[in-house]
Amino acid sequence: MSTPDPFASLIDTGRDIQTGRITSRAVTEAQLERIGRLQPRLNAYATVAAEQALLAADQADREIAAGSLRGPLHGVPIAVKDLADTAGIVTAGGMPLNRQRVPERDATVIARFKAAGAVLLGKLQMTEGAFSAHHPDIAAPVNPWGAGLWPGVSSSGSGVATAAGLCYGSIGSDTLGSIRFPSTMNGVTGLKPTWGRVSRAGVLPLAESMDHVGPMARSAADAAALLAAIAGADPDDPTAARVPVPDYPGLLGAGVSGLRIGIDRALIAANAEPAVAAVTEAAAETFSRLGATLVDIRFPDMAPMAEDALTHCVAECALAHEATYPSRKSEYGPVLSSLIEAGLAVDARALLRVENRRAAFAGRVAAVFDEVDLVIMPAMNRAAPSLADLAAQTSDLPARMARLLFTAPFDMSRSPTLTLPGGQTDAGLPVGFQLVGAHFDEARILAAGHAYQEATD
Repeated sequence: MSTPDPFASLIDTGRDIQTGRITSRAVTEAQLERIGRLQPRLNAYATVAAEQALLAADQADREIAAGSLRGPLHGVPIAVKDLADTAGIVTAGGMPLNRQRVPERDATVIARFKAAGAVLLGKLQMTEGAFSAHHPDIAAPVNPWGAGLWPGVSSSGSGVATAAGLCYGSIGSDTLGSIRFPSTMNGVTGLKPTWGRVSRAGVLPLAESMDHVGPMARSAADAAALLAAIAGADPDDPTAARVPVPDYPGLLGAGVSGLRIGIDRALIAANAEPAVAAVTEAAAETFSRLGATLVDIRFPDMAPMAEDALTHCVAECALAHEATYPSRKSEYGPVLSSLIEAGLAVDARALLRVENRRAAFAGRVAAVFDEVDLVIMPAMNRAAPSLADLAAQTSDLPARMARLLFTAPFDMSRSPTLTLPGGQTDAGLPVGFQLVGAHFDEARILAAGHAYQEATD
């Protein structure tokens, strides 16, 4: 039998398991051993569910040996952000006050992964309440590219674990950028699906009308396999869209020939540092060589919507925590506490104005896709910021808003975006870019991402 490779693709690993070249048990044991060695340094996991993982791996091996195959995830070890309820396993949402919270029922995304035969290694560490900072009592995940680098928020554990070979794919969530930031910072591929494409039933909320649940992986192909397992309507979540789920893996070969890809170079030049702009432009040129047509566009103004997104998010965050805040305020970290306080102070009329502007912005974004098929832009304004850089910006609101410019507006418009590694800084650190699509057009952006990754290193 072959030797488990922690950096092999999810698809290839699944194929090896399902064809008998290796057992799910062997792959799972290798992953658990690797987690045991690297977790003390990287802090990617909140909980490692070793016993449950091995039982699931043994079950997968029995089923596969009997010829009962469940699909490409069958027997493959994955992990999920610690905000999706998992029966019998602590689900804390990055909050010490939830350290005894053990759900009796799986979130829909967990149930669907189990139905697909995936092996759950454990729960991945995250910021407190999925907002912008880790609780002071919790060791934050460490970026494997450098301990002094930002690991991204709030799906930091998902980005670190996926990049470091501590799982073959993971789940993150994105409300202001928390799939895209850790994807670009850790050099992985992250998909923020259309809002409603993936059920949020059993997922601890940050801001319910903005929360998106999606896959993080080492390739677009792996992300497609993960999305295929979890997408679709759900009776437990009435906001989960009743829209047919395409065969995402089967459509990966569509390529980009003939596609119109919009790029707003003026927007990028004005808001992204040169290394980021260069990576985005190089990616656009690659798509052009692959047969796409680049179209110069003027994208709807994003800066006001980034500000509105933060206002909307803090208001909804206050609502999400009303059962424990302020009654258990002393157990909250200072950052989340201050953001909830800001949310409590949001005036109802101001929030309605935000909602009206949000609807108008979403309409303008939708109109862009009457003219182009995809839009390419940076995933973040800066390349590989350090923890020291961000600490220095704690009270610098313009700098914080600049960081949200390319992400938060798409949570407000609920658009699908795919973040891809696009290059490196002169220091060898990863820089990503994102492809934005029309609502429920995940198949197209995944196919484009796959074509890019097939054509580049």
